[in-house]
Amino acid sequence: MKATVLVRLKSEVLDPQGDAVRRALGKLGFEGVKGVRVGKLIEIDLDDAAGPDVKARLEKMADEMLANPVIEDFEIKL
Repeated sequence: MKATVLVRLKSEVLDPQGDAVRRALGKLGFEGVKGVRVGKLIEIDLDDAAGPDVKARLEKMADEMLANPVIEDFEIKL
């Protein structure tokens, strides 16, 4: 079983990396880009017999290690 955890900065947190990408896109001629937010995608391979509480376990992993809950939100896809 494969799980995907998408981690993004909360909307109220400034994203200097996203701003740098937006400026670089403009310099490369890609007009009309109003904003860019940069996040991270984490793929986790789990045993097929991961159990019925797999979503709760993934949320605990994301909350305790994969994301910083103070400044980041996460989304889990199985």
